Amino acid sequence: ALLQIAQAWLVFYTAYRILAPGGVAELHFRWEKPQVEFLQGWVRKLGLVVLALVAVVAIAEHQPAALADDVLGIGVVLTCYALMAWLLGRLLLNSPTHEKASLFRKAVGLVFTALPVALFIAVCFGYYYTALKLSDRLINTLYLLMFWLVIEATFVRGLGVAARRLAYARALAKRQAAREAGDGEAVIEEPTLDIEQVNEQSMRLIRLALLGGFIAALYWVWSDLISVFSYLDNVTLYEYTSGTGANISMVPISIGDLLGALIIIGITFALARNLPGLLEVLVLSKLDLAQGSAYATTTLLSYVIAGVGFVSTLSTLGVSWDKLQWLVAALSVGLGFGMQEIFANFISGIMILFERPVRIGDTITIGNLSGTVSKIRIRATTITDFDRKDIIVPNKTFITGQLINWSLTDTITRVTLKLGVDYGSDLDLVKELLLKAAAENPRVLKDPAPHVYFLNFGESTLDHELRMHVRDLGDRNPVIDEVNRFINREFKNHHINISFRQMEVYLKNLHGQEYKLVPVEEENRTILPPAQDQDLPEPPPAKLD
Repeated sequence: ALLQIAQAWLVFYTAYRILAPGGVAELHFRWEKPQVEFLQGWVRKLGLVVLALVAVVAIAEHQPAALADDVLGIGVVLTCYALMAWLLGRLLLNSPTHEKASLFRKAVGLVFTALPVALFIAVCFGYYYTALKLSDRLINTLYLLMFWLVIEATFVRGLGVAARRLAYARALAKRQAAREAGDGEAVIEEPTLDIEQVNEQSMRLIRLALLGGFIAALYWVWSDLISVFSYLDNVTLYEYTSGTGANISMVPISIGDLLGALIIIGITFALARNLPGLLEVLVLSKLDLAQGSAYATTTLLSYVIAGVGFVSTLSTLGVSWDKLQWLVAALSVGLGFGMQEIFANFISGIMILFERPVRIGDTITIGNLSGTVSKIRIRATTITDFDRKDIIVPNKTFITGQLINWSLTDTITRVTLKLGVDYGSDLDLVKELLLKAAAENPRVLKDPAPHVYFLNFGESTLDHELRMHVRDLGDRNPVIDEVNRFINREFKNHHINISFRQMEVYLKNLHGQEYKLVPVEEENRTILPPAQDQDLPEPPPAKLD
């Protein structure tokens, strides 16, 4: 009895110290201060009640028949049961954070509150041995619950620290890349999962793992009583044949097998949905992966988990491979005829993830559509265009069509400006000013160096091209704007005219008379007489806009 009292004292005093003001729960677990104060007071009361109950149960468990004549012991046990039901109800059902609790936590709180009431009724009806055995398991389950809450809070704390370290490492890497780039040049940052999304997904998986461990520990505590549910294996839903030839036998599928299949489906769904966040924090963030590799890894792993879960579920329900292969063959025929486009998009999506001509964060042009790849799914890929609209493109288009990936191997691209100057302009000065416009712009790279070429004698222009390179795709339009403004300003200062298209216009009337339009003063534009056939009557002057 003293040994079990010491164990109870260790558990509750540790919880009491964790909940102390300024203690671990408040500073590290980041629990709200009103909740910590509430829990500390009620945990202390519950600990005193459990100590008294442990003292009686530890002694009476060796002589359960003697409890019938022990009025004082029965009174202590009944009082402890009543107080435990009240205290557990206050702790688990009326705490300040109970409204935010999950459905599972509410169910656990309700069960824990009902158990002491059931034991109280059992003692009143004389089931002393049953009540003592269940009391021992109730106390152990209470220890397990408290240990589970502390472990969960510890994992939450560790995950928060890991997420902050990841964010800090990203910030340092971005700053270092910007420092190495120099001259204010833009830096390409690899697209990563959002920290809040990572935390949410990781917490789901951690809570799922802790829940699995808690259920396993509960089974260990209550195993001799849970065995009464083995009768579910005797309830047969259907039977299937197994084996070939003379070794054919009928294998039954029970309710227990159905429950196992449902559990496999739930675990598969949880893992396939939440695994990317956990991998991002614990594994992929520590590896030197290329851009988009983390997304491809987690997506393919999700497909594998879904496939394994699907096959395991069918196997649990008695659908063996010799039956499944006919299903696969039938599906293949159906996919080949009725769903070939969907099947082609699915295979194309897998090819995209393996071959990686398109990755998350790449800027692409496909047809007349340009944008950034934001999602790669089983059937289609989501592209976010520059108007922030999401466009769904079937995966088959990326494999069979022509695709321009602006950032597949390098984000450096060339910007070409075409302009023409008047005949008679100083071409050396034109070249000098164009090179100056590129050299003084911080977005233009020094290597490769910008170039100016005089390419063509046009109809009314001397055609030049300014070719320069920028580091980021987002710099293309700003560079064009800034360089054009510089050219317009400097050409005006140096009296260099940017040519526009010019032409001569002739008008011919029904009599075959031809007139040439000659530009004169803006307010006095007239039609001059024809150069040929001066004997014809001259038409009246007319103003032309």
